[in-house]
Amino acid sequence: MKIYITLISLFLYYTTTAQSGGGISGTVVQNDKPADGATVYLLRAKDSATAKLGATDKKGAFLFADAKPGKYLLSVTAVGYKKAFSQVFEVTPERAGVQLPAITLSPLSKNLADVTVTAKRPLVEQHIDRTVVNVDASITNVGTSALEVLEKSPGITVDSDGNVSLKGKQSVLIMVDGRPTQLGGADLANLLRNMSSAQLDQVEIMTNPPARYDAAGNAGVINIKTKKAIKAGMNGSASVAYGYGRYGKVNEGFNFNYREGKWNLFTNLSHNYNKNYGIMSLDRNIYNSTTGAIDNIFNQEATRVSAGNAYNGKFGLDFFATPKTTMGAVVNLNWRSMSQNNPNITNIANASKVRQSITSAIVDNDLSWNSISTNFNIRRALDKRGRELTSDIDYVRHVSDNGLFMVNSYTDASGDPLRKADTLTGSLPQYIDVYSARLDYLHPFKNNARLEAGIKSSIVRTDNDANYDSIQYGSIIHDYNRSNHFVYKENINAAYANLSAPLSKKISAQFGLRLENTVANGLQKTTGEDFDRSYTQLFPTAYFQYKANAKHNFGANIGRRVNRPNYQSLNPFIRFIDRYTFSAGNPELKPSVSNNIELSHNWKSQITTTINYTYIKDIIQSVIQQRGEEAYNMPSNVASLRQIGIAVNAATPIRKWWTSNISINVFNDNIKGDVADFSIDRSATNFTFNGIQQFKVTKTLSAEISGTYRGRGLNGVMRTSPVGQVSAGVSTQVLKSKGTIRLSVRDIFWTQRLRGVTQYGNVDVQMRQVAETRVATLGFTYSFSKGKKIAPVKRTAGSANDEQNRIGN
Repeated sequence: MKIYITLISLFLYYTTTAQSGGGISGTVVQNDKPADGATVYLLRAKDSATAKLGATDKKGAFLFADAKPGKYLLSVTAVGYKKAFSQVFEVTPERAGVQLPAITLSPLSKNLADVTVTAKRPLVEQHIDRTVVNVDASITNVGTSALEVLEKSPGITVDSDGNVSLKGKQSVLIMVDGRPTQLGGADLANLLRNMSSAQLDQVEIMTNPPARYDAAGNAGVINIKTKKAIKAGMNGSASVAYGYGRYGKVNEGFNFNYREGKWNLFTNLSHNYNKNYGIMSLDRNIYNSTTGAIDNIFNQEATRVSAGNAYNGKFGLDFFATPKTTMGAVVNLNWRSMSQNNPNITNIANASKVRQSITSAIVDNDLSWNSISTNFNIRRALDKRGRELTSDIDYVRHVSDNGLFMVNSYTDASGDPLRKADTLTGSLPQYIDVYSARLDYLHPFKNNARLEAGIKSSIVRTDNDANYDSIQYGSIIHDYNRSNHFVYKENINAAYANLSAPLSKKISAQFGLRLENTVANGLQKTTGEDFDRSYTQLFPTAYFQYKANAKHNFGANIGRRVNRPNYQSLNPFIRFIDRYTFSAGNPELKPSVSNNIELSHNWKSQITTTINYTYIKDIIQSVIQQRGEEAYNMPSNVASLRQIGIAVNAATPIRKWWTSNISINVFNDNIKGDVADFSIDRSATNFTFNGIQQFKVTKTLSAEISGTYRGRGLNGVMRTSPVGQVSAGVSTQVLKSKGTIRLSVRDIFWTQRLRGVTQYGNVDVQMRQVAETRVATLGFTYSFSKGKKIAPVKRTAGSANDEQNRIGN
């Protein structure tokens, strides 16, 4: 706590030395009221090129500080209003401060059913507590998956298994529309791969969320917001895209909203067919346990071809019972089936690299997954001052099955059989039920202060029954050593309070505290082993913001978060990749806790610089362990992680027709601990880059070039090699701007090839992976509407966020 107080004191001392300067100021008015959130462009008078970009505040005011001498004019835009211009004015050394007359915006039309309003949002927006990515603002997002959208977003990286990291840290809480993705780990990656970008509106990135959010997720929260209509009457959109790399891929989406009187109905439907190809190679050295010398060298190469369909349906309604009471219900249905053919060959050589034998395997997996999630919510305004109560009740049912068929054949170096082939079959059904409820209270005070408080309770039950059988001489023999039946129950009760208030005209603060009590029980029915755990944890948060002037805005935040093991991580199931490689869960896992500090500076609402420090105790990491010839992945509380990093996000207009968005993150990781009784102490500095350059070629034609790069660094205990990719695309509007055609090529030079090395104790593994990342996609989107623009429906975030996000790791 002394460290926190010292850092805050130093921060406030430093920021209070900033001085305000002159500039170009004024106000914008619409319907005789201040225009909040209107976009203001400072244009050079000689060529109308954009010199600066800003936005109005709640009072309709704007300020461009320290503009260079010259002649300018202003352009102001807002959705639903005609573009407005100021008169030409001049800034001179003698007249550095210019106060302009109020600019009035005029509505486009009294009947918006007769017009189509289009307003291009910036790709990246910086807010006090989050970074927002507008998905449709990037051409190269067309026809891609949600996972690929995340991969291009500031500070986010995706590893070879589809695990998402934020600013170099894993354990991210991922939500959709404020509700969970319903999966974790490999299943979460598959869901995001099957979710089309056509469904997405925004991606919200929060590295240190306030106390209202579940404390889960050491790295923070990523909230994927799907598209919603905000017009009365009937409106929506339809999209289709076809992509081709090595195989074809198709996705379609349909969004529909109808609002009339007290009722609002909405739906979001999508289908995705995806066929993918990939190759993974593993080189393993097998050491003699007595002498420490190499006994054998394993070279494993697996070719994977997977194909499947995913269907998603979202149905909901809102009922405006009274001006103060709104009720809503949402049902999400998801169904996915996928077949995966994974033939692989293992060449086994001696220490002199002379091949001794060959193991050939055919591994087929048939996976099915379906779920239903329901939410009922009530929102009640208590008075005109803004006091309100919201409540949510959620139920989630998740059912999946994984069918395995694996045949291993053994030959010598010449291809002659060494012994009889063996066959293993498996059925791994999984059932998960989540019950959750929450109640939240909001109480605003004078001077923009507000108090939020709430309670939440959740109950989770998982039932996993893994059955393995061997086929020997035509007979099916049950494999009791590999089969297992595991049941896990968990109850979490939480309460929080969050107070935000301005401390002065330039300084604002927010303080929060969350209390969570966890009671868990796990039972292995096959062996009778069980465990019981109960613990209570506190999670404080604090935020400070200092607005020195129109150019400089400083911030600081401190928080504590937890990463609980995903339900499947606790499950001691065995999942086979081939005869010598498998993965398993670990019922001994403990939650890991992180402490986070961030200092930030924003310049002219264009460039944001953040310095962060994170310490995580008992970090949960999947690590490779070796037992004879077999290697297996098992999650463990392997170590502590210390990270120090600096990130810069810049969204700047270069020319009137050219906008640049660049994100750079440099961080140093130090991981210390014990892995399978071997001590490790490793440090590495990593560098990540995301860049998008957008060009306005004509009024209806746009182009884009984007790229990502991740330097050499650590991924847990694995040292990874540099990897990057470049993408490009063009977009044009058709059918009176109601339709959009986009063409893009992802990973043009096919450079997204992953490599890594893991070495400690008796583990010595080199990994290489090549996937079908170079894909060309052609997409078409059509929007339709018949109604007038209104305020969007404010929906709650649901109550089962953390629980659903932990499903299926």
